[in-house]
Amino acid sequence: MKKVVVEQFKKYGVDVYKAMRDLKKTKISIHCWQLDDVQGFENSGSLTGGIQTTGNYPGRARNFEELTQDLDMAIKFIPGSKKINLHAIYQTGKIVDRCDIGPEQFKKWVAYAKGRGLGLDYNPTIFSHPMLVDGMSLSSPDENVRKYWIKHCINSLKVTEYFGKELGQKSLMNIWIPDGLKDDPADRFGPRIRLKKSLDTILSSYKYDKKVMDVSVESKVFGIGVESYTTGSNEFYLNYAATRGILNLIDTGHYHPTENVADKISSMFTFFPRLAFHVSRPVRWDSDHVLKLNDNLQDVADELVKCNGLSRSYIGLDYFDASINRIAALVIGARNMEKALLRALLTPWDLLKKLQDSYDHTAVLALQEELKTLPWSEVWNEYCERENVKNESEWFGEIKQYEQEVLIKRI
Repeated sequence: MKKVVVEQFKKYGVDVYKAMRDLKKTKISIHCWQLDDVQGFENSGSLTGGIQTTGNYPGRARNFEELTQDLDMAIKFIPGSKKINLHAIYQTGKIVDRCDIGPEQFKKWVAYAKGRGLGLDYNPTIFSHPMLVDGMSLSSPDENVRKYWIKHCINSLKVTEYFGKELGQKSLMNIWIPDGLKDDPADRFGPRIRLKKSLDTILSSYKYDKKVMDVSVESKVFGIGVESYTTGSNEFYLNYAATRGILNLIDTGHYHPTENVADKISSMFTFFPRLAFHVSRPVRWDSDHVLKLNDNLQDVADELVKCNGLSRSYIGLDYFDASINRIAALVIGARNMEKALLRALLTPWDLLKKLQDSYDHTAVLALQEELKTLPWSEVWNEYCERENVKNESEWFGEIKQYEQEVLIKRI
């Protein structure tokens, strides 16, 4: 790296080499569902349960072989430490009913991950299924519906534990449900009491090994078809996680459009030793657009670094765009996540904090603006070179070639 670049950052007390080392240690969980529009391998039809994918770009992965082939192509261009994030619908081999799912259905994924030194994270798939009756699952008034999804989640604990033990990397199981109501509810309390009991049953029915896995719960403001009431609200899951000793997952698209999600992170770390994240880009709502290197993403990365949260967080991506090349979408979003983290690591937070605590707010503002012109992109290019990953002007051409040679032929 050019000495002048190193010296420019050193002037502010920033060690660019340490920043690169810290970034390399930070695992980003790459979500496989970007590559096939959240279809999975069950052939269960179109998405239901408050989520949807828009677009019809050619080349969607249709099976395990195609999806892992595309994953390999994407991973080539994503530097640093990585995991793969799975949903239950990506079971392989003998496809079973979701409530009967187990480690057997994910042996291919473990072999794939082992061969590449990757970890695996996991999500029960509680949508797009006949047992999602009237949009309700773990909070349903129907006991049989609740029992079905409770069994699915208990077996999902076993799958996640299997990942952690086999791969030697701690695995996260994240629970999100689409439960809610389209119009004003007659009863808000009842569904939440049922959800609480369902979650308690799940956690008490199988004593998973906390050394190899964690469990998180994920809230949402609203979803398509459940605009007026969401059972698993932020307040519900925040209190549930705090009282049950599990993690609260922050999805950056699951809050009101006027909320600053980054502002929540320091409050959460004040009380939670660990956090989990799904990072996406909402446009007016939870639309799961591909991550851009915008102010919202940078604010999240800054807070993670300022709170010394990188080693205490699961950072997963969660978006799905079927209107553009799916592999490129995965690469662009993952690289932007890492760029934001690098920029945060290259920021002299100790100096800025000292100025703030000295009431010198003018100096804080001046320095914040001055830092924006530092050559962080030069450090990023050096980082990519050290990771043997192509830079911005090179990787896209290879993906376009892959599109012509592989993806187009899937039509």
